[in-house]
Amino acid sequence: MSSSLLPVMEQFYTIQGEGAHSGKPAYFIRLGGCDVGCVWCDVKESWDADKHPSVSVATIMERMGDIPAQLVVITGGEPLMYDVSELTQTLQKNGYAAHLETSGAYPLTGSWDWICCSPKKFKAPLPEVLSVANELKVVIYNKHDFEWALQFVPDVPKHCRLFLQPEWSRSEVMMPLIVDFVRQHPSWEVSLQTHKYLNIP
Repeated sequence: MSSSLLPVMEQFYTIQGEGAHSGKPAYFIRLGGCDVGCVWCDVKESWDADKHPSVSVATIMERMGDIPAQLVVITGGEPLMYDVSELTQTLQKNGYAAHLETSGAYPLTGSWDWICCSPKKFKAPLPEVLSVANELKVVIYNKHDFEWALQFVPDVPKHCRLFLQPEWSRSEVMMPLIVDFVRQHPSWEVSLQTHKYLNIP
């Protein structure tokens, strides 16, 4: 699929709920298609790209309209399944900051102002994506995930912010363990899905 046509599941203006930019107004462009297969994924309807219409970059920009925020998040699904160079360059030419949310399982395309890599056990992240990540966000589902998270630290830049985020359905169980871990490993921070707590769509 060419970079000028992308399977868009949805576009919406909201508040970024997770990670380093939590609380900031942001416009989300969610692309369909993902083969990483996280059992706890909360947007499984995004997995099948064929269920979502192929949309031109020009149409994506038209749908955005005149939003007051400058932050645009490209997410999925897994957005790096596609060449998003035209989309990101167009966003930046129009004054927007292009932020990526990816598992890192596919080669990096696009021009980015911020890269959040959230690796998954089901399909390993590529070193080339980890090496340029601004943010490493590891979802914690069970206690074994802590040691798994630590293995990525040598592969990300020194300035990369490190986040641990409880999987939503396990948050009550895992949060005390995350707090203890962050106390012992102060280079890490806690990320919460604040949009879910606050019922922000």
